[in-house]
Order: sequence, then structure tokens, then C-alpha cells
Amino acid sequence: MAVLNKIRQRSLILILIIALALFAFVIGDLFKSSDGFSAKSQNTVATINGKNIDRNTFLQKVEAAQRQSGPGATNTQVVNRVWNQEVRNAVMGTQFDKLGMSVEKNQMRDLLKGALSNSPEFLNESGVFDKNKLNEYIANLKETSPAGYQSWVAYEKSLASSGLQQNYFNMVKAGLVGTVAEGELEHNLLGNKVDLKLVQIPYTSIVDSTVAVSKSEISGYIKDHKDQFTVEASRDIKYVEFKETASVEDENTIKGQLTYLLKNREEYNATTKETETITGFVKASNSEAFVNANSDIKFDARFVFKSGLPKVAADAIYNLNIGETYGPYKDGAYYKLSKLVAVKQIPDSAKVRHILIPFLGARSAGPDVTKTEEQAKATADSLTKILKGNRSKFPEFVKSFSSDQGSVNKEGRYDWHPYNTMVPEFNAFEFEGKKGDLGVVKTAFGFHIIEIEGQKNKSKAVQVATIARKIEPSEATVDKVFRDASNFEINAGKKDFEEVAKASNYSVRPVNDIKILDENIPGVGSQRPIVRWAFNDDVSIGDTKRFTVPGGYAIVQLVAVNKAGLMNVEDASARVLPILRKEKKAEMIKSRISATTLEEVAKAENKTVKTLSAINMKNPTISGAGREPLVVGTAFGLAEGETSGLIAGEKGVFMLKVTKFTPAVKLDNYQAAANRIEKQKAAAVNSKLYNALKDASEIEDNRAKIQIQ
Repeated sequence: MAVLNKIRQRSLILILIIALALFAFVIGDLFKSSDGFSAKSQNTVATINGKNIDRNTFLQKVEAAQRQSGPGATNTQVVNRVWNQEVRNAVMGTQFDKLGMSVEKNQMRDLLKGALSNSPEFLNESGVFDKNKLNEYIANLKETSPAGYQSWVAYEKSLASSGLQQNYFNMVKAGLVGTVAEGELEHNLLGNKVDLKLVQIPYTSIVDSTVAVSKSEISGYIKDHKDQFTVEASRDIKYVEFKETASVEDENTIKGQLTYLLKNREEYNATTKETETITGFVKASNSEAFVNANSDIKFDARFVFKSGLPKVAADAIYNLNIGETYGPYKDGAYYKLSKLVAVKQIPDSAKVRHILIPFLGARSAGPDVTKTEEQAKATADSLTKILKGNRSKFPEFVKSFSSDQGSVNKEGRYDWHPYNTMVPEFNAFEFEGKKGDLGVVKTAFGFHIIEIEGQKNKSKAVQVATIARKIEPSEATVDKVFRDASNFEINAGKKDFEEVAKASNYSVRPVNDIKILDENIPGVGSQRPIVRWAFNDDVSIGDTKRFTVPGGYAIVQLVAVNKAGLMNVEDASARVLPILRKEKKAEMIKSRISATTLEEVAKAENKTVKTLSAINMKNPTISGAGREPLVVGTAFGLAEGETSGLIAGEKGVFMLKVTKFTPAVKLDNYQAAANRIEKQKAAAVNSKLYNALKDASEIEDNRAKIQIQ
């Protein structure tokens, strides 16, 4: 009781201590992020020119885009696609607002008419767009399907945005013209030509190792060219991958299992309490059932030529007698056991024409298909009966009844094509029948009326029953990989990552310059979890972690944290070193040359004097040196017979002498050249205008902060 009384007396103090601790925990968590008190930082994906992109709205668009894209697109790809569209809308929207641009009712009607002019539901009896049908469609949608109506509203907004952008681009293009003066300049840049003599002392004449470039010089160059060396925050990692691949023992086990299936065997049946004879693959009377019961790949009933057999076993299988087997043999990711079931003489190519009658639910059936399967079959049978009496009606029936747009314009014809090109049922009819056969075949696409018009080159084809077992690691192998990965993770966390890997002959893969929104890690594919971990504030250089990757594990270590700003000297060296080295080589070459004529320079440097003709400024290239704009520009600044000083070009130091100047032919009118320039400017609008507007915009990207990926 005395203890309880003391607790009650001090309860207020305890409550205050607990409250302060909770407050410290909450406030500390908020201060972990500089935007902790800001609701905006949690609910805004981006701010573009002062306009916010709401997180929830953005994620709804991502979800819709993901549904449209299907499983083939990763979440990051979809997010980036939606992001780019939202940024474009915001950037362009800023311009529209400044100019007071909008899409009014009349223009919206024209945009809809242009977009829907080929949609049958909006055309009248004459095949002309009918706005009343469109209005009726929208009104009905609004009444019957709120979700459908919202989709329509979104479609109209998208159409309006596209229309506004087109108007904006057209306005910019209208302000760009090619003047006659520009036309004349363009003509002269191409038409003015000089002949010259020159000497080149290439920079390669000085060995790189003899030119010292200090870190301070590289650092100074970076600071003087900040715009070229500003980088995003990035991370460097390295990892060791542990793959769950089948061992030699696993492969031998799979081969043994296949061999066991070959012959008859005695097995005790616990149900009947009798020993039964199990028929093996060699003696199995129903090869299809045997394969389907024992193989990872179902039985394929098609006949194939030798070229269609697995390359590693084609000769052996093709030369088997019916009922004989070959294997086990390894084919890619499988071990296989093959049995020759049947042999036929089959054409290697055929020519047919057909009429496709689809039915409701058939593959690729359009919304206008209303026939049931029974009705489609009846139509196909009826048409076939007529065609057997008069095959000249085939082209007419193709136009009237066939839904196969790939062949309608060719009278339903598929010209010479190889065996196994078509779906199995179609293929069987055209290659197992004979020329002139006409019949009805059902496939997943509907009912086909097929006429065989020709067959070529009959040769031996075989039907093969193949039991395939995928080469996969056993449970024991998977467990061993897990243990190895776990042991390495523990040891690498305590010791040097590289040394631990080397001790076990594991390969270490470095990955540098990972950005916060990157997705792919070379070698292991799409791995956003690794990227997010590397950028986590709680992760320090040297930390390691195990990640599940396709087919195994990756033990990853964070190697470097590179902050946003100027590139460091080490990373920039690969770009800056050649530039500074070239500048120093130019000065070294210049300092050792005192000669003032081409011949003297050539003799002193053991070079030859080259003669070049018809050089122009439009394409400032020099034979043997490539693009040299400064050298060519200097030539056009000299008079005939004048010799230049030493010029530090792109590939070396040059001295040149102009021997002849040929002016461009004077034209009475330069309008044609001006028109070409105007077209070039208009083309540049389409490719460069948006990017220029985007570069000039203020874009705050918060995608990484709010973890939308």
C-alpha cells in the first residue's frame, strides 16, 4: 500500500514525463524532414510556375494509366509518363493563361468533329458527321453512366489542351519568317569558297603522359563552367548477386527422372495392394496423354520439318523410326525426351483464299459483330454450298461477309506462306488437304471458308512427342543459396565487403550515379526498393542490406552519397582532363614554333603542306582533320595570298595560307533561300519550343519525397 500511495502522489509527475517524451518523439520525427510541418510537402507532387499538382489526383491518373498500359509497363514507367504529361500541361497552361487563350464552343465543336469524323456512331445516313448524334450520345452518357461521362469530360479536356497547344505553336510559327537578308547570308555561307594551303601539327604528336594537369586546375575549370557540371544528388552502390540456379546434381536428378520414364516398371499400388506394371514412354500407346501427364510443356500435335526441331537434336530425332526415342538431351532451359510418333509428306508452303465469319465472343470480333456461333456456322455453310457450285463468287463474298481486314483487299487471299504460319486448325486444313479443296474451319477467330489454291515442295515432316522438364534448382539448392547469401550479408556487415567477396570468389558489381527516381539496376533489372533504400536518410555509407531480386538475392552496400551541386573532381576528370590537356598541348606547340611561313613550319615539325580547295563556311570541315570551324572561319578572314598565325583548332595547331577566294554566284532574288530558312525555323518550333519553355519554368519535383513509386 505504501508503494501505491507513493505512485499516486507522483502520478502528475509521471504523466508530465510521459507527455514530454511523446512530444519529443513527435517533434523529433517532424524535424527529421525539413518539411515536417508542411502539409504541402506531403500532398503536392510538384509545383510548376506556382501551380501545385495534387498528390491524390496524380495517383488517380497513374492508376488509370497503369490499367491502360497493362502488366507490360512498370510502375515507374507509368509514373514518369503521367509526370511528363502533367508537366507539359502545366508549362503550356502558364503560356495560355498569360495570353488569355481558351477553347470556345465553336472551336470545341470543330475539334470534336475532326477527332470523331470516322466514328460510325456519329455519322448520318450519308456518312457525314452529325452533331445531333454526338449531343444525343453525350446526353445519354450523362444520364446512364456517371463514370463514362467523367471519362468523356476528361477526353474533351485532353482534346481542348491539344487544340490550345496547336494554336500556340501556330502563333509562334506565324511570327517566324525567313528574311531576304537571311536568305542571302545562307546562300553566301554555302557559295563562298576558298582554296588554301595548310600545315597541321596534331595534338597526338605530344604523349598524354607528358602533360601534367593538376586537381586544382580541374576544379577551377569546373567552377568556371558550372552550368556544364551541375549534377543531381546520386548514390554509388556495389552488390553481390546470389542466383538460385540448378546445380550439376540437380541437372543429373532431372535427367535420371526422365530416363526412369522410358521403360516399363513395377510399382506397388497401396490401394489395390498389388504390384502393377506401369507402361513406360517407349511402349505408351497414347503418347499425347503420357506427355501431358509427365511434361512441363504440353503435347504439340503439329507436324514439323527438320528445321522446326531443336537444333541440338534435330538430326537424331528426324532420323528415328516411328516409336523410337531420343534423349534425355538438354535444350535451352529444359531437359527433354523425344519420341517419333508419325511421319507425313507435307508441302512446305501454300497459297489460299478465305472468308472469315466471326461470332460474338470470337477473338478480335468487333463491336458490330452480332451473330451467335450457330448463326455464323450456318452462314459459313450456306456460302460454302453456293461457292462449291460457283467459285467465281468468292471475291464478292469476301467483300460482303469477311471480317479479316488483312485480306479483304486481296480477294481474301494469303499468298505463298510457310507451314505453321496460321493458327493450328487453319494450318491443318491448308497443308493436309490438297489443291482445290474448299471447306469450313472453325478457329478462335470464327468460321473460315478456305479454298486451297496451291501447294509447293512436299517433303518429310514428323510428329514428335516430347517430355520436357524445366531445369530448376532443387529445394536443397535454394536453401543453400539462402544460407550463402545470409552468411555473406552478416560477414560483409562486419568486415570489408570486397575482401569477404574475394574470399568466397564472389563477383562484386559496382553501380555508380544512381538518381533518386531511377528504377533499373544493371544486372538485376527493375529494383526501386534498392534505390529507395540507398536514398534513405537512415542509411549510411558502408551499410549493407539483402534484397530479393529475380531468381535470387542481392547483397547491396552503399558506397558513396553524392550531393546535388557541382560534380566532384574525380567524377569530372574524364570530361575535363582531355580539354585542359588539349589547351596545354596547343600552348606547348605554339611556344616551340618560331617559323612564320608554311614551309618553315612544315620543315621544323616534319610535316607536309596540304592543299585544299572549295572550302565553305556552311560545312567547316578539313580533310584529314574533320570539323574545324575556327580554322575555316580564320581562312575566310584572310585576303588572297595572306598567311595566318598559329591557330589552336579541335584536332591540332594549324597555320594556313589562302591561295584563292571564289565568291558565291550573285542571284537576282534570294527569296527561295529565305523560304527554306522559314521552313527550318517552323520545324524547329515543333522540336524545340516546348523544351525551351520547360527549361525556363520553375519546377519543384517532390515525387521522391512523397514516395509515389
